[in-house]
Amino acid sequence: MSYEEIILDHWRHPRNKGRLPHPDAAAVEANPLCGDVVRIELGIKDQTIQDIRFEGEGCAISLASASLLTELVQGKPVPEAARIADEELLSALGGVVRTRLTCALLPLRALRKALASGSSET
Repeated sequence: MSYEEIILDHWRHPRNKGRLPHPDAAAVEANPLCGDVVRIELGIKDQTIQDIRFEGEGCAISLASASLLTELVQGKPVPEAARIADEELLSALGGVVRTRLTCALLPLRALRKALASGSSET
C-alpha cells in the first residue's frame, strides 16, 4: 500500500478507537500549532500492553498514525513498546513528508508519556 492508502485506510477505518473503562496508564498530547489532540490509554498486565485505545481530534495523518500505532504495540512488552523509534512508526505509515512529521509523531509522544507516567491522566 502507498503512504496515501495507508493513511486513508486507518483514517476511514480506525483500529482501537475509543476509551478503556479502567486504563492503567493514559496520556494526552497536543500540537497547539494545528490543534491536533491525541489521547492514548493502555491496559497493562504483567508488563505487557494487553489493550490500547486512542481518541483524538485532528488531521487524517495524526489520527491514522494513532490507529496504526495501536496495532504496532498491542501485545508487546512495555520496555519494547517504549523503545519504538520515530522512524519505525514513520516507516509503517509508508513515509511522511517533512512538513507533517509533527502530526505523524503526536501519538507516539502520547504513548511514551503514558508509559513513562505509569498512571492514568485525565
